[in-house]
Amino acid sequence: MYIIDRRLNPGGKSLANRQRFLRRAKAQIQRAVRQTAGDRDITDLERGGEVSIPADGVREPSFRRSGEGGVHDHILPGNKRFVEGDTIDRPPGGGGGGSSAGTSGEGEDDFRFALSREEFLDLFLEDLELPDLAKRRLATVEVQGMRRAGYSVSGSPVNLALLRSMRNAMSRRIAMRRPKPSELLKLEEEIELLEKEGESEQLLELRQKLERLRLRTRKFPYIDPFDLRYRRFEPVSRPVAQAVMFCLMDVSGSMTEHMKDLAKRFYMLLYIFLTRRYKHVEIVFIRHTHEAKEVDEDTFFHSPETGGTVVSSALREMQRIVAERYPPENWNIYAAQASDGDNSPNDGATSAALLRDVILPACQYYAYLEVGSDHDRMQAGFINHKTALWQTYETLQEDGASIAMRKVNHRREIYPVFRELFRRRDAEARVP
Repeated sequence: MYIIDRRLNPGGKSLANRQRFLRRAKAQIQRAVRQTAGDRDITDLERGGEVSIPADGVREPSFRRSGEGGVHDHILPGNKRFVEGDTIDRPPGGGGGGSSAGTSGEGEDDFRFALSREEFLDLFLEDLELPDLAKRRLATVEVQGMRRAGYSVSGSPVNLALLRSMRNAMSRRIAMRRPKPSELLKLEEEIELLEKEGESEQLLELRQKLERLRLRTRKFPYIDPFDLRYRRFEPVSRPVAQAVMFCLMDVSGSMTEHMKDLAKRFYMLLYIFLTRRYKHVEIVFIRHTHEAKEVDEDTFFHSPETGGTVVSSALREMQRIVAERYPPENWNIYAAQASDGDNSPNDGATSAALLRDVILPACQYYAYLEVGSDHDRMQAGFINHKTALWQTYETLQEDGASIAMRKVNHRREIYPVFRELFRRRDAEARVP
């Protein structure tokens, strides 16, 4: 059997060589993809494009003779200063005739490599997953799949069961007593020996027997269409683990354009990750100021609405939607909240009570991202000034609540923090 890959090579280049290069330089290309993501606009995050990697990482491996070990004979020009056995001092400055880097500033440009959208997203989202997925009971919603269901006497040639077909053919030949090629060959050799001795009655009988066996061979072929068997598949429904992600974004007046850009970048990454990796994850968008409401994707990312800040309004809206559409016993519930940490002074206790008593018991995972000003630079994932909302959530965390908390101040910090929040754990991955 021959397998022929008829896919067109992209851009006239060898597809096999391209895939081999991606595997060999995967680590460097991944780093370049993550660095590129920080400089892109929100609308360009999921597009492919060119990335730059060091030229040293794309050189082909080569074999050379090792200079260590063994006996090496060298022929050198004569001189008037040294004789055999003299020890030669090392030249000053670590020289010795070898090549060194020049002072003219010359060097090699980085290697630029174009990635398709699929390649970019595969590298961008590798090793990410929703934590603790399918921990709850499997939902009643089912997905159609295919499973083996024995064999059939007709079907597509690609589903031909070769071993089963040959087994049927052999069984039929044995049952019908079809002569073996070795039997015919042995009989022909006996006839050839008798022909050298001359005509006889035994020779005539063997010729008649050979003719009957050849006739029997033609009547019972080596393989018959009746012997063919095809693998049969039938559709099957299987339950899947349902999941819903709640995206809670603060769009109040205290959120500057820089902060909103950071929050939108985080949610864009989350949206791309969920829609790319999972087929049965629903996304609920909730914007809040002093009041909260569920919105569609376009409104969530582009609406200019603003106002005061009451965090509990978003939590109450999430509580309402969960009660109406997503019972925790059937759904894996996740939530990701982004805010600048500002909250109404009278709302801290209410938000803490809602999280502790209602939201967190129903959630598989709750992530809080606090966005800050660009001039307040610090190491990604850490915070030095504790806002009101950070203090509220930190108190819950100290009491044993499961909340993942991080802070970002620059767009380059978004992807490392996002990857830390949704990196693949050591537990067994479960994909819906």
